[in-house]
Amino acid sequence: MSDDEPRVTLIGKPGCHLCDQAREVIERVAVDLGVGWTELSILDDPALRERYAEQIPVTLVDGRQHDYWRVDEDRLRSALSG
Repeated sequence: MSDDEPRVTLIGKPGCHLCDQAREVIERVAVDLGVGWTELSILDDPALRERYAEQIPVTLVDGRQHDYWRVDEDRLRSALSG
C-alpha cells in the first residue's frame, strides 16, 4: 500500500442510515488521525453487491474487512494506530 492510498474504505449505499452513521465515525477518526478514506457503493459494483449486500455498511482497514453494520470508534482508532 502506498502512502497516498486511503487506509479506510466504507462500503455502503445511498439512503442507508447505518451507512450515514458509519460515515460520521469514519470521518471523525480519519481527520483526528490524519488518514485517508474512501467510500464505495454496492449499487455501482456487482461484485461488492454480491459479497456485502447483507452486511452494509462494511468497513475495510488497509484492504481487510474490519467491521460491518456498525463502526466502533475506539476499535477503528486502535486498528489505525497500531
